[in-house]
Amino acid sequence: MTRIDKSFAALRQRRETALIPFLTAGDPDLATTVQLIRTLAANGADLIELGVPFSDPMADGPTIQAASERALAAGTTLKKILQIVTEVRTDCQVPLVLMGYYNPIFRYGAERFARDAAAAGVDGLLLVDLPPEEIGEISTAMRDSGIALITLLAPTTPLQRMQKLVAAAEGYLYYVSMTGITGTRKIVPADIRMAVENIKGMTDVPVGVGFGITTVEDAKAVGKFADGVVVGSALVKIIADYAQSDELLPRVGRFIAELKQGLVEQSG
Repeated sequence: MTRIDKSFAALRQRRETALIPFLTAGDPDLATTVQLIRTLAANGADLIELGVPFSDPMADGPTIQAASERALAAGTTLKKILQIVTEVRTDCQVPLVLMGYYNPIFRYGAERFARDAAAAGVDGLLLVDLPPEEIGEISTAMRDSGIALITLLAPTTPLQRMQKLVAAAEGYLYYVSMTGITGTRKIVPADIRMAVENIKGMTDVPVGVGFGITTVEDAKAVGKFADGVVVGSALVKIIADYAQSDELLPRVGRFIAELKQGLVEQSG
């Protein structure tokens, strides 16, 4: 079993929803990212999505766009992100999923990236701008390296296409709770519950929900029917607000611990 599979299996035994925080690698700098990953893991993160900064992040709202700009300005590259994954893996076994756009991987080389990512300890890859019809090269490379290629589903995905995507899913499915970009609207859990439950009826692969989850209450509400909740912009905003403060790690730690405690309470 992969680290992702083991994590979800353990959560299922405890009847617990996964907390999946997202942060942008290199924001505010790479050394701090290492500390942040360890802080997330120590305070209850079950999986961590690590954003690969890109100059044209079309799916991201202003908060994560700004984080990408800061990370790129700090000299963050895909190679350096793999180096910090290697460093983190010396004492942290929480599954790590790289999330971003295909261009940096295309430039790196799909086969070379898959080999280096696996050696570093990457568990999954989520590409928001590569349609399933175009994943051939990267899919083969990831499979050969044992890295899960995470599938995105949206409210606008037609049923026949959704069934096809679900059948090929690896690791976990990421259900985008709303159309549009990240961090711009609040989630309405009741509006998506049926869609998520329908997806869960098609597969045994866990279903995580992201976009619009910003508070403990949001996470608890979504955690009642999803296998995982993804929290991105709210965490990235805390990092931006406290990046130059000694309060950064304590603030992040408290936020993650509160989210996780809420998920534990709603599963009890």
